[in-house]
Amino acid sequence: MGKSEHPLLPVLIAALAIGLLSLMDAFMKSAALAVGAYSALLLRAPIGIAIAAPIWKARGGTWPAPHVLRLHVIRGIVITGMGFTFFFSLTRLPLAQAIAISFIAPLIAMFLAGIVLKEKVERRAFIGAALGLTGVLAILASKIMRETMDGGAPLGIAAVLLSAVLYAWNLVLQRQQALVAGPLEIATFQNGIVLLSLLGFAPFFVLWPEIRAWGDIAVSAVLSTIGAMLFAWAYARAETQRLAPIEYTGFLWASLFGWLFFAEPVTSGTLVGTVLIVAGCWIATRRRPDIQVPEQVVA
Repeated sequence: MGKSEHPLLPVLIAALAIGLLSLMDAFMKSAALAVGAYSALLLRAPIGIAIAAPIWKARGGTWPAPHVLRLHVIRGIVITGMGFTFFFSLTRLPLAQAIAISFIAPLIAMFLAGIVLKEKVERRAFIGAALGLTGVLAILASKIMRETMDGGAPLGIAAVLLSAVLYAWNLVLQRQQALVAGPLEIATFQNGIVLLSLLGFAPFFVLWPEIRAWGDIAVSAVLSTIGAMLFAWAYARAETQRLAPIEYTGFLWASLFGWLFFAEPVTSGTLVGTVLIVAGCWIATRRRPDIQVPEQVVA
């Protein structure tokens, strides 16, 4: 991190990325309801490549070293599975409910970061994550008590739980990737690997969208690419355990966009959960003066 950068800047950038990606989820839910999760995810990838690749190349982008390419490939495959299962769950569950269930991911990610990245998991990170998870559970319990679970809901819940596990792995890979590659390179290869991972199934599963669905896919591609770049910048400057609890703010955005796009009501349980989530994020992201942040990061 440069000396002129405020310590909270990576946190704020990560929060902005989450807001943009939550908005992207709303557009992708609309597209997935129209053509299915597979087609929406497949057709979004080349649009993302068309946005990021020319800028990356124009700024001197070169083919990555083998160990960096390996990270791109692994994370791209993980994102493919994560994205498909999550967007499939959105066709079975309300947006905010799917986001709420997925919030087990930051908890898993902090433990994975300790194992894979050898990051020291501090006590306040546990406290913040526990508060955030308590808020999510309060919201989820409130929604379940108010709603009837139809035949598609259990499958949707199973899909989002699998997506959460993959997302936790993605958070750890994101930190590793951000330390060795720039945001534009990450966005380019992420979309490229997703496209290659899904392309072989196209003759069997792809559905061609109508104009409105194309618009949803295109907007989601722009938001996804910008969000990925912002996340890469933030994760190059802060540890996974410090940024992972910020994921909980995604529920606030999901509640807003779920209400705006799909008329999902915001309940009293949501308000109680919001307080707990924000408190948890504040505790987990408080910075001690003695913590040293790596200064050499990829621009």
